[in-house]
Parts: sequence; C-alpha cells; structure tokens
Amino acid sequence: MYNTCHTFRIHQSGRNVATWAKRPNRGKSLLQRTVRAPEDDPLLKEIEQKINPVEAVRMVQWYPGHIAKAEQELKEQLRAVDMVLEVRDGRIPMSTRHPSIPKWVGSKPRVMILNRRDMVSDDDAKAWSAFFKERGHSVSWTNANKGDGVASVVKHALQVSEKMNAKRTSRGLRPRPVRAVVVGFPNVGKSALINRLLGRRMADSAPRPGVTRSLRWMRIGGELDLLDAPGIIPMSLKNQNAAQKLAMCNDIGEASYVASMVAAALLATFDSLPDGDRILNKVEKRYGIPIDGCTVEDYVLAVAEKHFNDEPERAGQRLLRDFRSLEFGRLCLELPEDFEKSKHC
Repeated sequence: MYNTCHTFRIHQSGRNVATWAKRPNRGKSLLQRTVRAPEDDPLLKEIEQKINPVEAVRMVQWYPGHIAKAEQELKEQLRAVDMVLEVRDGRIPMSTRHPSIPKWVGSKPRVMILNRRDMVSDDDAKAWSAFFKERGHSVSWTNANKGDGVASVVKHALQVSEKMNAKRTSRGLRPRPVRAVVVGFPNVGKSALINRLLGRRMADSAPRPGVTRSLRWMRIGGELDLLDAPGIIPMSLKNQNAAQKLAMCNDIGEASYVASMVAAALLATFDSLPDGDRILNKVEKRYGIPIDGCTVEDYVLAVAEKHFNDEPERAGQRLLRDFRSLEFGRLCLELPEDFEKSKHC
C-alpha cells in the first residue's frame, strides 16, 4: 500500500538544513556537510552564496584522469590559436564557466556559445543574452544537435578571420585559415557543434560526459581550422552547489554522484526559481504525489515507493531524466539576477 510523504519524515539533529523556499508547510531538507568555496575565486563564492535554497553537499566527485592530460595539452595549443569558442550549458551558464579560461585565453577573441537553446525558455534566453552583452561578451545560442544557431557561430569566426588576414596582408603575409579551439565542460555539446560546423560527423558525440578524450584539428572549408578539445573542469569541484547543477544537467559522469541526493537537490532548486510553483505542480502531476508536507528527500522516497519498488536510486534517476527530457518544461536552473554584481563571466 502506497504511503504519503509523512511516512518518510526523517528526524536527525545537528545537521545543516535547506528549506522549501516558498510554502511554509513544506518540510526541511536534510542536505548536509556544507562546503565553502575558495576565497580567491569571487565567482565561485557568489554561486555558493546566491544559489538557494540548496546547501552545499559533498555529493559530487568527478575528475577523470584524461582531463588533466588534455588540459595541459590544451594550454600548450592555445599559443597557436587565433580565437576561442567557449561552449556552456544554457541551463547553467555560470556553473559551466571554467574559472581559468579567461587567463588562458588572454586577449584572444572569445565567442561565448550557450548551447541547449531548446531546453531554455525564451524569457530566460533573453535575460542571459542581456546579462552577457552588458559585460561586453558576444553570445550565440545554439541547439547543436539540430544545428540551430550554428550560422551565428560561423559568422563570428569569419569576422575574426577577416580582421586577422587583413593584418597579415598589410604586413606582406599570405592569408591563412583562422585557428579556433572549442572548449567547455564535458557534455555541453562541443563535439555536436563541431559536427554541425563541418557538415559531417567528424567528432565523436554522445549524450554523456567524457566521449572526447584527445585534442584533434579539423578544417572547415579553407577559412577555419577547428581544434576539438576534451571537456575540461576545475581539478577540484570545491563548490558543490555548482557541482550539483552539473550533475542535474548530465554534464559530469553518473558514477560521480548519488542520483537520489541530486534529485532531491533538483526539487529544492525548482522551488527556489521564480516559476517554482508551476514547475512543482508539474512534478506532482507527473508522479501523482503531493509535495506539501514533504522534505525533498521524503519526496524522492515517496516516488521510489510508489513507482520503483522502494528503490530511491531508480527514483532519483527518473526525476533527473524527466528534467533533462523537458517533462517539467524549458527552464534555467540559475538566473542572471543571482549574478548581477558579478564582474566575472
């Protein structure tokens, strides 16, 4: 017999808690073990402080060995690159920002590509575009799987090519293709974007992190050389709020996190959004379980009991999969207003 959420109420003391933000009769979350971001990275500190109500949780650990090697090779190749195409997940544009990229890139032109446009609402996309424009960054929204927005990326690259070759010609040098590197976190759509730019399948692409494991140059026509790089992440994911969102969006490997805990954090994140009530109503309708009176962990356990033979991990995996397949709508998990004071983007 299926029980309500109240059956699963967990009472433990001495833990950090995060609350449902809007409805006072929603229970408290028992997400625990708060981790502080390093003081020398203002943006990570800001993510930690601004993204509520989820407390930082040591639930995500992932740094494949091939990434360290690829990162070193990438830094060496950047010396020969004319421009950088930085791909981010449009649902979490700030959590998929690598803090070292601006230092590595230096004064080279950088085009910011926000992928997964099909998963982001029109209002959220407009808000993020305005946010980055105010900070002097050109942004291209893409759906790399279908090719939407790729023409805008090509346009930016050719503009750089024209300027570069005009300078070369003025110095008596022959024109050459512009060299661009595609960088970003794992599974944000880099290889899919390259395949669209090439018009054929050259880069391995799959909906899971860690598919590209080495650097490879490819030529697009006679005007653009592309370097496909493996996904890179900071060696230490010290900010677990950002790490959780990478897990929610499938931007890090599934073996690195506990699905039931990340799903609970996802529910709390939904509740923190301006449109949280509408999103959570969809969650209630999807699983046939009311949310009021539940902790976020309670709710995952209730879904497990009703639909997955009391297996929380299967319930967590389904919640995450339903979010990724847009069962709860097109939405961003972080919004520009949380980063208005940030100078780092």
